[in-house]
Amino acid sequence: MSADISASRAGLLSLRIIAAGVVLGFCYFAASVVITLLLSVLLAYFLDPLVELLERFRVHRIVGSLLAVLLMLGVVVAAGWSLLDRVNQFADDWPKYRGVLRDAVAGVERRIMQIEQRVLEITPHPPGARSVRIGEEFSVRGLLLRGLGSIYVFLLVVSFLPFLVFFMLAAKHDLWHTTMQLFPPAERTRVKRTLENLSAMLRSFILGNMAVALILGTASSLFFWALGLDHPVLTGLTSGLLNLVPYVGAVLSWVPVVIVGLAKMTSWGRFFFVAGVLLFFHLLAINLLMPAFVGRQVHLNAVAVTVALLFWGWMWGGLGLILAIPITATIKVVCDHVEPWQPLGRWLGG
Repeated sequence: MSADISASRAGLLSLRIIAAGVVLGFCYFAASVVITLLLSVLLAYFLDPLVELLERFRVHRIVGSLLAVLLMLGVVVAAGWSLLDRVNQFADDWPKYRGVLRDAVAGVERRIMQIEQRVLEITPHPPGARSVRIGEEFSVRGLLLRGLGSIYVFLLVVSFLPFLVFFMLAAKHDLWHTTMQLFPPAERTRVKRTLENLSAMLRSFILGNMAVALILGTASSLFFWALGLDHPVLTGLTSGLLNLVPYVGAVLSWVPVVIVGLAKMTSWGRFFFVAGVLLFFHLLAINLLMPAFVGRQVHLNAVAVTVALLFWGWMWGGLGLILAIPITATIKVVCDHVEPWQPLGRWLGG
């Protein structure tokens, strides 16, 4: 009897592992579809308070959803249009930055080759042995677009986003009702509580991150303007957004400054000063701004966040880094409300 129970448990565990593998495989090979759905869900949660506010003023939900999506598109177009001139100016100045960067990279490569040569001189080699160097081309564009395949797929995804967000907003009540019908009546109260907590968590995460990004972008722009760097607004906004990435954001936020600042900052002291200020901004955001704006709705321990960033960043590149935290926080909320999975939820929260 005990052997049959053990075999049944082993079979159930095997089925769960296979199911998890199928889900992860689908997430990898159908990355553009999954990313589109996830981004649409986040945007729908972000715009839902506005639609609910319009409903209080007796605006039909379909009309309110359409207005919310149009307002979102208008803000995106206006922001892109306002930054277009700065991007064009940066593109015109790029040859100047490219030459400085090429010289800096060449100097670093020479130092590395000298170190390799010295190591080879003191390392014994068997007779007839030859060294082989394996290189892999790194592309920032490839990292950012991994999971979307190509520019064509990227444009296709972007074109679907507004329609998906509109349909999710307009049919929210029907979607909630049909989702509840998927579960037995005895479980619907717990499912409703899970969905409510999930909504609060995602809404808090999105609004809080937008507020922190605005504060960091403004502070970084003013700091770069005070230093006299070129394109302080564009550089500050980019650095502020990169600073939001947990842990590694403190280093990523240096990249725009290095690209723009190499043409003017000739001393290492100024670079260390800028790096220290950006590190201070990062620590301020992580320890004060994020708890204040995001609150305790998103409560993940450092290990869970780091593993999530590594895994989803490997899976989807730059977009994986953006979606890693909400995906992991969603898993935690679900685990907290499913009794067999509660130990995993407690581990994620730490």
